[in-house]
Amino acid sequence: MFFILSKTAAFLLLPSNILILIGVGGLVLMATWFARAGRRMALASLALLALAGFTPLGAVLSHKLESRFPPWDASRGAPDGIVVLGGAILPGLSLDYGTPAIGDAAARIIAIAKLARDYPNARIVYSGGDASLADNEAPEADFLYPLLDSFGIPRERVLLESRSRNTAENAAFTKALVNPKPGERWLLVTSAQHMPRAIGCFRRVGFAVEAYPVAWHTRRQLRLGPMETLGRGLHSLDDAVHEWIGLVAYWLTGRTSELLPGPAASG
Repeated sequence: MFFILSKTAAFLLLPSNILILIGVGGLVLMATWFARAGRRMALASLALLALAGFTPLGAVLSHKLESRFPPWDASRGAPDGIVVLGGAILPGLSLDYGTPAIGDAAARIIAIAKLARDYPNARIVYSGGDASLADNEAPEADFLYPLLDSFGIPRERVLLESRSRNTAENAAFTKALVNPKPGERWLLVTSAQHMPRAIGCFRRVGFAVEAYPVAWHTRRQLRLGPMETLGRGLHSLDDAVHEWIGLVAYWLTGRTSELLPGPAASG
């Protein structure tokens, strides 16, 4: 039930969807006795869309998340294991075209190639199932091995966890799969914006991991200025709001250890 509700809420609460619904509602009202209210709603929708899309609001919200964990310090020594979260491979397009299709989080896949070579003795797990609401696509992990072949990485180097549909399940199913031993050091690879929620989920299930963030969208020093296009600004805002909604929802339902996890666990 949580999975269905989270997917539905995430769609309905995105700023761009809310503002479009307000605009459509205004247009509908303009054809009724409430035409004046409808015009106001339509104008408000247009103004807020411009504000959301051209201002750096999305970048500000994203930077707060992406700056939470610094890049991993390799001087700490070789890890015993590496967990790479799914979200990079697009199962639907991969099925359609018969070859792995990579999305915006491609840096997660690139990290596998780098870390596999840097740490040949480390165990590696790729965690990613079918995250579609209809549950009618192949698990994302099913498409990883052809990519490993192209990187020249033996398939046996990477263990696949293909049941998880969200971040909480990534943590629970991966822990059950690898059974980490006390004292082992594991890296967690995911997008920098997603890292706080991911770390919180792994801490909640008692799986100690070190953050290895990738796929940043904002500069280390936040630069404020108008966005180049409306679409880019709305996309940035939607992504950031989606992650903040996820943080709140996971915290309220006990799926993460704290509201905004940081490098050191609170408490």
